Amino acid sequence: MSDAIKHECGIALIRLRKDYQYYINKYGTPLYGINKLYLMMEKQVNRGQDGAGVANIKIDVPAGHRYISRYRSVEQNAVADIFGKIYKKFRKGLKDHKDKAKDAKWIQENVAFSGEVFLGHLRYGTHGQNEIENCHPMLRQSNWRSRNLVVAGNFNMTNVEELFNKLISLGQHPKEKVDTVTVMEKIGHFLDEENQRQFDFHKHSYENPELSNVIEDNIDLQRVLQRSCRDFDGGYAMCGVTGHGSAFVARDPAGIRPAFWYADDEVVVVASEKQAIKTSFNCNYEDIQEVQPGHALIIDKRGNYSEKKFIEPLEKKSCSFERIYFSRASDPDIYAERKELGRLVIPQVLQEVNYDLKNTVFSYIPNTAETAFLGMIEGLEDYLAKERKKAIMGGGLAEETLEELLTFRPRVEKLISKDVKLRTFITNDADRNDMVSHVYDTTYEVIKKGVDNVVLIDDSIVRGTTLERSILKLLDKLGPKKIVIVSSAPQIRYPDCYGIDMSRMKDFVAFRATYELLIERHMEDILEDTLGRCVSAFELGTAHTQNFVKAIYEPFTNEEISAKIADIVKPADLKADLAIVYQTVDSLNKACPYNLGDWYFTGNFPTPGGNKVVNKAFVNFMKGVEIRAY
Repeated sequence: MSDAIKHECGIALIRLRKDYQYYINKYGTPLYGINKLYLMMEKQVNRGQDGAGVANIKIDVPAGHRYISRYRSVEQNAVADIFGKIYKKFRKGLKDHKDKAKDAKWIQENVAFSGEVFLGHLRYGTHGQNEIENCHPMLRQSNWRSRNLVVAGNFNMTNVEELFNKLISLGQHPKEKVDTVTVMEKIGHFLDEENQRQFDFHKHSYENPELSNVIEDNIDLQRVLQRSCRDFDGGYAMCGVTGHGSAFVARDPAGIRPAFWYADDEVVVVASEKQAIKTSFNCNYEDIQEVQPGHALIIDKRGNYSEKKFIEPLEKKSCSFERIYFSRASDPDIYAERKELGRLVIPQVLQEVNYDLKNTVFSYIPNTAETAFLGMIEGLEDYLAKERKKAIMGGGLAEETLEELLTFRPRVEKLISKDVKLRTFITNDADRNDMVSHVYDTTYEVIKKGVDNVVLIDDSIVRGTTLERSILKLLDKLGPKKIVIVSSAPQIRYPDCYGIDMSRMKDFVAFRATYELLIERHMEDILEDTLGRCVSAFELGTAHTQNFVKAIYEPFTNEEISAKIADIVKPADLKADLAIVYQTVDSLNKACPYNLGDWYFTGNFPTPGGNKVVNKAFVNFMKGVEIRAY
């Protein structure tokens, strides 16, 4: 997006299913697991650049040896920073023991990060400062191996207050009121109870230290998740690893956040994106499976795995933004879907340029919109093919006209590009406005001044600020007759609360446009009525039952709101005519039929907490409160 937003997080889990010596013998290095994790994380670095973390568990090392290792970093290149330190540890550990370089037992007892279970995380911060304490994996420690818990995830919970209070009712004293801590402590509490349950059941049959091994072999992680996750309201793909080497990846009941897994006789791996698994392990795409909503992939201490239901699944509402923007387009399914998104906006685009393709130039921004752009051009080619057929079947064409008809191609140019490697959303609000006007460059002398239309496709238009302060001004310098900005996503009207940093109503240009239309047409009563309904619902404790904010959009068509958005983002001195074209929700769902989580655009939230968040966000806006709604 030219208006980039913070979003998502990335997870990577690797479980080596054979003993450590096997990988040294076969691959000639004790770094097989580390190397694979590094590759998986680099292939998902698009999902998080605020920080990263890695944890490793060694299974069955003798007492007195460290069996949990963890590094986290908030450096600019956090993944490289972490793995640079890990590789340094190996070099240092083996420097005076080169004869031990292929001795698995010695390495595991003397060198960190030489275990069988690896957990990696890439962070985009939606809560808290960009500090190392906020980076995953989080660690809950105990002197009992099976009570240790390492957690990392891609999630946001809408009911943190409720979860926090439940922990207090259990007798805990959480150190922070944030979802990461409450999630980890809640799972940790029921992991402790499961340990105690197994201890009580087996204590008359075994004695320590054998009893500890029996407990580890019988820990029921499905039961732990059933008890700990039943109160969660949010989107999540959570990874957990116990100190004895069992692991789980749990996915929310609506399948909001993504999680994929692959297994063979050597490894079980999980990632947020298929492409990271495909690249790292050179497996077939069809062998990569999706963790089903409400299910957890559970891997026991021996490396056996199964997918088990831990909570009743809801209607599947996987995040559509994954397909529009967040996930890498090198995934063949996502690539095809983004091309289809570009193809499906063609009818609206043709109307805006009055079907004058001879005098229209097509382009895109940013680079992530390239795939949708290719689809748009293919859609134009399809349209032209039909027009050619229609003209030829009609007959009576002069040779010159026929030649022009057969040889005409859509005009494609690279008009806008970033001339510095700078992500404008990283800076604070005060600096961002100045920055966005300097990070783009323009290609000159390819537009016929006063004659050509320019059509520019973007992934999505969220705030509209980059359009107003930079892109439109740059395009206007080229002298086009009309500028048409195309969004491959529909109008973003509602906040997200499941892992993407879009929580304030005023941040959405579609909301600001609708608000202005209501004021202009003297329909303020709709705003006041909606505010009254929201406030009353919070007083009655029913704010989670309905999205009352939908009412403010009902008086207007998509086209009316798009026209007002064009008015808002249009610079005062813009000479060209301006139009904004948005994808329709129906076309979005047609292009991405398996990711129907479209609450950003429709307000149809998949969990009750979403309704509560949007109602709170509206109340905050109307009362001038500048805080997030969850």
